[in-house]
Amino acid sequence: MTNVKSPELVEALKKQLGEELFEWSYDKETDKVRLEHKRLQRGMDISLPEIAAKYTTKKQAAIDEVVYTIEQTFAAMLQEQEVGFAQLSVIYPIIRSGSFPKVSKEGHAFVTTEHTAETRIFYALDLGKTYRLIDETMLEKLAVTAEQVREIARFSVKKLPTTTKKDEVAGSVFYFINHNDGYDASRILNDQFLKDMAAQIEGDMTVSVPHQDVLIIGDIRDEVGYDVLAQMTMHFFSIGAVPITSLSFIYDEGNLEPIFILAKNKVKKEQEKK
Repeated sequence: MTNVKSPELVEALKKQLGEELFEWSYDKETDKVRLEHKRLQRGMDISLPEIAAKYTTKKQAAIDEVVYTIEQTFAAMLQEQEVGFAQLSVIYPIIRSGSFPKVSKEGHAFVTTEHTAETRIFYALDLGKTYRLIDETMLEKLAVTAEQVREIARFSVKKLPTTTKKDEVAGSVFYFINHNDGYDASRILNDQFLKDMAAQIEGDMTVSVPHQDVLIIGDIRDEVGYDVLAQMTMHFFSIGAVPITSLSFIYDEGNLEPIFILAKNKVKKEQEKK
């Protein structure tokens, strides 16, 4: 599909969302498709020309974004109608800086997990257009343990789309995730995604989470690439609404190691050789 037509878009959406949960109806006059959730008996209209316009530049990512929005919208409807706060499972991990407060303004400890020396994992109850960080007082209301929250979040983050935008700068290649869903940096916790990226990296693989709404994967080919990465992450760190860390990490067989530590180790090894 280059210049995609509306019927093709409908078929592409059907392929990803399926027909088991939804009744589909396409209105040629308004150029909209309506989805009716069979279980909820509620629906939504999708304007196809808007998706078609995005498809010309973003390709599959345009469809992935719509699918994600649809899934999250109906998940919120299900929450409202059936699940309720007490049994809610729409929980995602959130990456924050190591210095981020570990207790709420009311003095309640957040549920957290150690990540790196620079970052820490918090957990969020997704509320649709916003989310709420989970503290220990909420566990009883949610009817879950802290470990169950962590398990749900580990599963949820794997379902988030991982479409990347590629950019080459001074010989090195950078991949950006920027879905603006509040969980861009959280994709750093998707182990399979990082492994898949590692398989296509030719140089050193770096991972950066300068702020909440971006994840940067670097394919660093030389020292200039590291300089570019440092400037790039500092820029993103300075403009982010929720900054995390300007420090990047080397990804090596599932491990994240701060770049400055790696540099020290390289110097040490070179000295040992001498």
